[in-house]
Amino acid sequence: MRRFGALVARDLRLAWRQGSASSLVVTFFVLTVTLFPLGVGPELNILQRMSSGVIWVAALLASMLSLDRLFQADFEDGSLDLLALSPLPLELAVVAKCAAHWLTTGLPLILAAPILAVLLHMEGEGFLTLIAAMALGTPSLSLIGAIGAALTVGMRRGGVLLSLLVLPLYIPVLIFGVGAVDAAIGGLTQEPHLLILGAILLAALPLCPWAAAAALRLNLE
Repeated sequence: MRRFGALVARDLRLAWRQGSASSLVVTFFVLTVTLFPLGVGPELNILQRMSSGVIWVAALLASMLSLDRLFQADFEDGSLDLLALSPLPLELAVVAKCAAHWLTTGLPLILAAPILAVLLHMEGEGFLTLIAAMALGTPSLSLIGAIGAALTVGMRRGGVLLSLLVLPLYIPVLIFGVGAVDAAIGGLTQEPHLLILGAILLAALPLCPWAAAAALRLNLE
C-alpha cells in the first residue's frame, strides 16, 4: 500500500505541475454545457428536460480528453517498464493511475456539475442524485478508459482509436446516470439506477485493471 500511495502521489504531483490537463477537462466541460442553451434556445422547459443528458454527455466526453496520456508519458520516458518490473503488481499500478486520473478529472467534473445544472435550470430534486450518480459513474469512466489507453499506448494518433474503443463501453454508465437524475426529477425512485452504477463500478474495479495490465504487458514485449 505504501508503493500504491507513492504512485498516486507521484501522478498527482505531475498533474499539478503540468496543470493543463485538469484545467482543459473542466474548461471543455463548462464550454460544452454552456453552448447548448445558445444552440437550442432559452426555453426553460427544453433546458430542464435535456439538462441531465447534456451534463452527462459533456462529462463523458471531457473525461476522455486526458485518457491518451494515462500511460503514454510513462511509456515514452521508460517509467512504464520500471512499473512492470517493480514489486508492485502491474494491476495495482493501473488502479493507482486510474485513481490519480479520477482525482484530477472526475472529481473536478463532479464539483462543476451542480453549477452547470443551475445554468440549465435543472429542478432541485435532481441535484443530489446528479452528484451521487457522477460519484459512482466517473470512477467507472476512468477504469474503463484505462483499457483503451493501455491498448493504444505507443500508437501514433491513438486518440481517435481510443475514442472508438471506449465510447461503446461508456454507454451503460451514460444511460443509468441520466436515468437516475430523470427519475429523481420525475418523482420516481432513483435507487435502481444508482445500484446499477454501483454494480458497474464494482465489476470494473477488478476486471478493468486486469485487462489494462494485460494490454500493457503485450505492448511492452
